[in-house]
Amino acid sequence: MLVFCPNCANILTVSAVGSVRNRLECRTCPFEHPITAPIYSRREFERKEREDVFGGPGEWDNADKARAQCPKEGCNGDEAAFFQVQIRSADEPMTTFFK
Repeated sequence: MLVFCPNCANILTVSAVGSVRNRLECRTCPFEHPITAPIYSRREFERKEREDVFGGPGEWDNADKARAQCPKEGCNGDEAAFFQVQIRSADEPMTTFFK
């Protein structure tokens, strides 16, 4: 939880005064606030619905295909679909997704 200084709006940091009490203090102005009780904050966030990053179920229909025997035992699949996307910067190789 972040607490801000009421004078200069900077973040307050926790500092120990001796060994008994802690306080919130501002590093840019002389503001101090003694901590007399536990401070906590709890916030529930709403989860967003997941988006299909590959564009939905039809995205693999347009993917490049290659002949490759499936390594899974008992599978007779002989075709693999793949496509490449530049995810990171241009000086790094493209990322290949297989299915």
